[in-house]
Amino acid sequence: MIIRAIGLFIAAAAVMPAANTVTFTETIAPIVYQNCVTCHRPGEAAPFSLISYEDVKKRGALIATVTKSRYMPPWHAAHAYGEFAEERRLTDAQIAEFGEWINQGMPQGDPAKMPRLPQFPDGWHLGKPDLVLEMPTGFDLPASGPDIYRNFVIPTHLTEDRWVRAVEFHPSARKVVHHVLYAYVDGGALAKVDGADGRPGFGGMGSIGVTPGGSNSGGLGGWAVGATPIFMPEGLALPLPKGSDFVLQMHFHLTGKPETEKSVLGIYFADQAPERRLMGLQLPALFGFGAGIEIPAGERNYTVDDSFTLPVDVIAYSAGAHAHYVAKEMRASATLPDGTTKPLLWIQDWDFAWQDRYNYKAPVTLPKGTRVDVHLRYDNSADNPRNPSHPPRRVQWGEQSFDEMGSVTLQVVAVNKQDEPTLQQALADRARAAMRKGIQDGTAQRFQQERAGISGSSR
Repeated sequence: MIIRAIGLFIAAAAVMPAANTVTFTETIAPIVYQNCVTCHRPGEAAPFSLISYEDVKKRGALIATVTKSRYMPPWHAAHAYGEFAEERRLTDAQIAEFGEWINQGMPQGDPAKMPRLPQFPDGWHLGKPDLVLEMPTGFDLPASGPDIYRNFVIPTHLTEDRWVRAVEFHPSARKVVHHVLYAYVDGGALAKVDGADGRPGFGGMGSIGVTPGGSNSGGLGGWAVGATPIFMPEGLALPLPKGSDFVLQMHFHLTGKPETEKSVLGIYFADQAPERRLMGLQLPALFGFGAGIEIPAGERNYTVDDSFTLPVDVIAYSAGAHAHYVAKEMRASATLPDGTTKPLLWIQDWDFAWQDRYNYKAPVTLPKGTRVDVHLRYDNSADNPRNPSHPPRRVQWGEQSFDEMGSVTLQVVAVNKQDEPTLQQALADRARAAMRKGIQDGTAQRFQQERAGISGSSR
């Protein structure tokens, strides 16, 4: 009897989970649902879903590898160099749990303990939009060739002024759309150029939100690969006047097969106009147009530095960066009048495929006299795995993906409303100075010549 009892105990122990068993339902699914399924679900940008146990088990080893290296979830702002809201960063313990789950054979666990799948209303990350806009017709793209910049005009038919808190962008050909800038213009202001070449929209990369002839216009933000739509902080919004046309300036990076793009946008409005005007403090200005960017082939440590001293007290709400393939590091900090330093943003390993905007957990106050410093570093060597040229070639400022540019942008407001004109003037002066430098050093002429060559070859 005793021997039989011992045998039954051993048999039971063999099928009972150990106390430290890591299961999908209790440990792994909550991590995946919180950090991954925003993109890894049907109809979204990720190449596969991670909703079911079978989905995750099939790619368990891959998930363990990319989380251990912190390639996933995509979050490139350095931890603790600036405090950001909704940081998509797994803890060391969570990464270790993935590894242990793999080691234990990826057990499913009790299906009754499976967490509820997050809800995404009607396919929108931010919920049902207040206004949905869609390109009137699709734009056909070739399989190969130089990058294409194209502007598309969509009437809003708004009968009253509104204020935009967020724009959620849904491309139809995700792999070919690299980034988009949004703007508004007076209704009909672009009618003469829209479709003038027989195709939807009109070509060119210009100052989005600025149109000739004194038209009322302005920027409304944008989207880039890897970005997740977010609301502006409470109390902030951008104007969208009644009767406006919405403009999309799209950068297409061709994929090797023909594509057709017909974008859809969800727009979310604030209940009332904001008290303060949101402005972009960009260093270097105009994405580095006047910074003299010219990176020799093989140069692994090419740097661009820029500074700006604030003429008024401001509050910074978010930070973001933009560059192309050979950029490596983007860092911004602020030195206050009393000599103390505030970290603002540090992307230690820039990735052209993942660009985002980072909202501060708490707004950052920067008093008048604060010096904002930005440091950009580029690696144009063969050792940079993201370098698109083999062997490396000289890289200059330009709009094509194999060219370069670079900047860090802070979204700020003046603390005192009466200081808004002073801040706006200072930012405009910076942009004009950058334009003058770009003209003097030949960047503008070369840029126009390249654009003319690209336009001519595409006819």
